[in-house]
Amino acid sequence: MKSKWWGGLAAVLTAGAAALTMAQPAQAAAGFTVSGTRILDANGNTFVMRGVNHAHTWYQDRTPQALADIKALGANTVRVVLGSGQRWGPDSAANVSTVISQCKANRLICVLEVHDTTGYGEQSGAATLAQAVDYWISIKSALDGQENFVILNIGNEPYGNGSTASNWTADTKSAITRLRSAGFQHQIMVDAPNWGQDWQFIMRDNAASVFAADPQKNTVFSIHMYGVFDTAAEITDYLGRFQTANLPIVVGEFGFDHSDGNPDEDTIFATAQQRGIGYLGWSWSGNGGGVEYLDMVTGFNAAQLTTWGQRIFNGANGIKATSREATVFGGTSSPSPSSSASPSNPSSPSPSPSNPSSPSPSPSNPGTGGCTATYTVNNSWPGGFQGTVTVKAGAAAINGWTVTWTWPNGQRFTNSWNASVTSSGETVTARNAAYNGKLAAGGEASFGFTASRGTTNNAPSPIACAAS
Repeated sequence: MKSKWWGGLAAVLTAGAAALTMAQPAQAAAGFTVSGTRILDANGNTFVMRGVNHAHTWYQDRTPQALADIKALGANTVRVVLGSGQRWGPDSAANVSTVISQCKANRLICVLEVHDTTGYGEQSGAATLAQAVDYWISIKSALDGQENFVILNIGNEPYGNGSTASNWTADTKSAITRLRSAGFQHQIMVDAPNWGQDWQFIMRDNAASVFAADPQKNTVFSIHMYGVFDTAAEITDYLGRFQTANLPIVVGEFGFDHSDGNPDEDTIFATAQQRGIGYLGWSWSGNGGGVEYLDMVTGFNAAQLTTWGQRIFNGANGIKATSREATVFGGTSSPSPSSSASPSNPSSPSPSPSNPSSPSPSPSNPGTGGCTATYTVNNSWPGGFQGTVTVKAGAAAINGWTVTWTWPNGQRFTNSWNASVTSSGETVTARNAAYNGKLAAGGEASFGFTASRGTTNNAPSPIACAAS
């Protein structure tokens, strides 16, 4: 996140601005790859980021629970703040390896970023992109072999405003080529200058040449949308130019308000969903310096969603309604961009609390038509709990699934997502959604729920799964 933004938008985006040129097609690379405007996971399936930022380097003791809570609320990606030693950290290879393991355990794609570069040229003590590359090379042992699960975001908001931002293009090309020469096979993400908001259009107008400088043609561009992007026209024009140029872009940070202006978050959500563009909201918790309102939860307590947290997780085109788990974890491929925004999410689920009980999976039980289902309690609190049911296809592909069980202790649903769930007394029937019914042999899908409970909360058994 940027710490400040001096000056304003020099001019609105106009049709006369310099046009981007067409990108080159993707070439072979390990893990995540680029295909035109799309990001593909290691299985070759479209992946659209739906997630949040977590300030790991400042709140390392909070990371394990934060990642579990972020996943429980539906995210498929987390962008993790690291320190390279110039201003924060450095976070060691062992530290980073632990973070990656925690992301994987929570079935989250991990976007790792060096935060020390923020506002270079304006921010005293900020790191250069070259210093960020030095850091990545120093911890390469933690990243090797993790290409299926990790995207490398070279440096956060690597230039402030003013003339120094003009160095972004050459320095970004140099950083990419150095990383490739050092043997990094990961998908690379690059942030815009101008505290990430690119109001001088430096990234926009030079993105094609930066993309071409990557020998693997596997670079994704990240724009941060705060006060500069306070109208629908600015948002749709900026994102649209990248897609017209056949270049991949994500909204790597954004908020619902900011000290430099009021971003149009509704247009960000809707446009990202319409065009199949990933987004990562800032940030889970722990903000200071006057932007505490950007916390999604209060005091890292997932039971206390803020206004911003409710909007990004449970609102129209938000995470709960649109997120799809990466297929490297058994999820279903994200759908292709639609011509209209997805419908508003139904009633908001009860947020998960910060003091969960240990997960308690019930045994998988064979279904009647080639699938099994596993029931897990993720979080529990007095009077309620949150759970996940994972469906796994058998030896043959299936076109749909139905999971049934009987509540043993009078539990009742308060909300559910990623399945159509009905109840009749103690009997529960959950059918796949339109997008997660078809599973390859051995493939998995999951749905989540919140429910009320009494003093006793035994897992139902059996959990039956029938495939079609």
